[in-house]
Amino acid sequence: MSAESGISTFRDAGGLWENYDVMKVASIEGWYENPELILQFYNDRRVQLAQAEPNKGHTIIAELEKEFRVSVITQNVDNLHERAGSSEVIHLHGELTKACNESKTRIYDIGYNPIHSGDKAEDGSRLRPFIVWFGEAVPMIEKAAETVSKADIVVIIGTSMQVYPAAGLIHYVRRGVPIYLIDPNDVPAPAHVVVIKEKASTGMEILKEKLM
Repeated sequence: MSAESGISTFRDAGGLWENYDVMKVASIEGWYENPELILQFYNDRRVQLAQAEPNKGHTIIAELEKEFRVSVITQNVDNLHERAGSSEVIHLHGELTKACNESKTRIYDIGYNPIHSGDKAEDGSRLRPFIVWFGEAVPMIEKAAETVSKADIVVIIGTSMQVYPAAGLIHYVRRGVPIYLIDPNDVPAPAHVVVIKEKASTGMEILKEKLM
């Protein structure tokens, strides 16, 4: 979804993210092994995000709120949906512009500011990125599943359909509800899914014409 905004796609190149081994920068084991590397990695991602802008795909999704109730469920950790104007966004994998304590029970809005090694939360534990890493629970998955189960139209944009538990959300769609998949790549999809093989912005323009 955010690739056209200059945000590198997660796991876009064989287990790498921004040329880093995903498990080194996106797992709880990586945090325990080298917290300084992880802090710097996400500090850099915030700098990148501060310079990025929502793309046409984000904007069209937000504009659909004029005609529909739109709930966005995203695996992305950026805030581009919100900046484009979407009012209901469920972040499955956390939010880059927030930090938290080690137990994730205290959350802080930090904007695009860095987290420094040695920064502490109010409870004295290390301050860390508010990101759901491999090896951690996905606390928003139940809300996402409930949202999908009530939807009258489901649109899937820019995903490999391989990362769980998010990939399993399609199984909560009610029988007969139309499902659209927008992705420029060949993504395995059930036969009843309507595939629009385009990038997010172009695909959303096509879908908007279908829906309006």
